[in-house]
Amino acid sequence: MPARRPAAGLLAACCLASGLVLLPLGVTAVNAADSGFATAIALLWRPLVGSLLVNTLMLITSAATCCALLGTAAAWFVERTDLPLRNLWAVLAVVPLAIPPFISSFAWISLSPGLEDFTGALLVVTVSYYPLVYLPVAAALRQMDPALEETARALGLNPMTIFLRVVLPQLRPALLGGMLLVALDTLVEFGAFALLRFRTFTTAIYSAYRAGFSGAEPALLAMVLLVLCALCLTAEHFVRGGARYGRLARGTRRMALRYNLGSWRAAPCLVFALWVVLTIGVPLGMIIYWLTQPSAAAITASAYSFSDLISCAWTSIYLGLGGAALTMALALPLGIMAARYDGWLVTLLERAAYLAQSVPGIVVALALVSLTVHGLRPLYQSNLLLLIAYAVVFLPLALVSVRAAFMQAQRALEDAGTSLGLGGVAVLVRITLPIAAPGLGAAAAMVFIAVMTELTATLLLAPIGTQSLATQIWSDTSTLAFAAAAPYAALMAGMSMAASWLLARRFGAASIYAPAVMP
Repeated sequence: MPARRPAAGLLAACCLASGLVLLPLGVTAVNAADSGFATAIALLWRPLVGSLLVNTLMLITSAATCCALLGTAAAWFVERTDLPLRNLWAVLAVVPLAIPPFISSFAWISLSPGLEDFTGALLVVTVSYYPLVYLPVAAALRQMDPALEETARALGLNPMTIFLRVVLPQLRPALLGGMLLVALDTLVEFGAFALLRFRTFTTAIYSAYRAGFSGAEPALLAMVLLVLCALCLTAEHFVRGGARYGRLARGTRRMALRYNLGSWRAAPCLVFALWVVLTIGVPLGMIIYWLTQPSAAAITASAYSFSDLISCAWTSIYLGLGGAALTMALALPLGIMAARYDGWLVTLLERAAYLAQSVPGIVVALALVSLTVHGLRPLYQSNLLLLIAYAVVFLPLALVSVRAAFMQAQRALEDAGTSLGLGGVAVLVRITLPIAAPGLGAAAAMVFIAVMTELTATLLLAPIGTQSLATQIWSDTSTLAFAAAAPYAALMAGMSMAASWLLARRFGAASIYAPAVMP
């Protein structure tokens, strides 16, 4: 049966979405090339760049390793042992994802100024990003065939040997995927490292842009950062390899047996409790501490300051809603085409959209600044330009859920609607969208949370006078005004955690009990 071809309008919308992702890459490459070979060598062949490279490589290597160890250990104890309160620990292990890294850095640096530089950066990145390893590894452990471990146990292997020789090889795709996410998020992080005075390529790009001495320097540093992102993606692909990890035969799904911790049951609980204090307790505790300091009274008591707090919160909300709306508008046609059509052009456009996953927000922002200053001046320092930056950065986040949502809508239902005389738009509105609504809502909610806590693009692209919660926290903490930043940090943490809880409560069940994809 010949493959169906997408309509011209759908194809044009997909080309627009993928083109927006590729635009910052093209602008950055052009700006870097305009500097000339001699200038590029002079700017890159400096001790500063070497120091940035060493700092960045050390941090992503250490962070990925620490997150892999902690995330895997936490997942194994929750999924494979009779750990007391395991359901509670499973929830608390994911909560740090709702606390932005620069909020964690604000808490730690205000607790101990000596945590600046590499030690503080590694600590903040680890406590913020280890759930990116925990979640896929825990899911992989739940989906593994328990017969593998039972066979190894029957052959007399001890639990440690079983884990190393049987379980760990099966976890390789999930583990490496989580480590890749940690490495990429560490590469593109800016706010946390700026507060901790730890120099990476993102902080150097921002400093070079603010200094304004040469447009070539931030573009060249951005190209180095893009190369590092590409190397991370390539390394993960080759290390993962082409081995198959799925079951070849169908069977009855059953739970794996759990190891009895015996008299050691209290020790993991204490470790989990200590880790919860470090990942959740310290950020929330330091925010509460600064809120109760006398110096904070002048910040929180006056009507003007309260209205300023509400104004920043409203700015974060409407930017989040606008960014989510534009991102979903770009992701919908790509998700429909990826779920309903085949062919090299479909694959090319979809993969081009996913390139934004490895493009740092600061690179996107700088490219859009350069483009609007030289060619689209009316867009410069406008809310529309900021929303476009959000859409480019967070398009992959939305596209994953959008594509899955449309895959769950059976094509046979759409064909039935067409046979009854409905047009393409009517089928989409009356059949496909209602079925895919839970997944689309989850995608929009995730993008809203991400936009609301985004810092880098907002700093560079927000119109003059626009202050969100994130930029206000940045402004206060940059001058060590921790008490002044505390109300904004408390409100952002509360809004982010509440939105994450609503996301899990409203859309979690829908995704778990969604109908299977028809072959």
